[in-house]
Amino acid sequence: GINYGGGFVVLTGEVGTGKTTLCQCLLKQLPGNIEIALVLNPKLNALELLATICDELQIVYDPEKQSLKILVDSLNHYLLAMHAAGKRTVLVIDEAQNLDLNVLEQIRLLTNLETSTSKLLQIILIAQPELQQLLEKPELRQLNQRITARYHLNALSYSDTRKYIKHRLKRCGGKDNIFNSQAIKS
Repeated sequence: GINYGGGFVVLTGEVGTGKTTLCQCLLKQLPGNIEIALVLNPKLNALELLATICDELQIVYDPEKQSLKILVDSLNHYLLAMHAAGKRTVLVIDEAQNLDLNVLEQIRLLTNLETSTSKLLQIILIAQPELQQLLEKPELRQLNQRITARYHLNALSYSDTRKYIKHRLKRCGGKDNIFNSQAIKS
């Protein structure tokens, strides 16, 4: 999704399927021309979320004169400068199922920040399956239509779990047969 650029990418999965781990892995592998704003606690109102995004991107603004307009204008100015410098900006929101409907709408509006040829901000929402239900609400249909890639992460199979445990034990120098099959199934 990041290589494609623009729009929304949604990654969902049950608790414990590795969404946050995948996110951390992704962040370590990004090329140098990608600027990231990572929001880990999205239980914020629209103004607080925009301030958090600006903080993550180190965008200077006057905290005494915060407004949606001032923050969006500051963000747009930053995104245009990054675009001119050949850089792309990605907003990653973990635990996105906790976003309020009004905040999701504000996030959708951020994808309106664009040049005549490209979107200036790509947004990745990482969430539990409840986000899928939220996106089905009629008031979020415009956001739902802008999602360019969706992926649902399933739990590992027994075989994959066994291989994963073996790999991790090998990486740390441990013995690869310390867990019996019953322990792996649990």
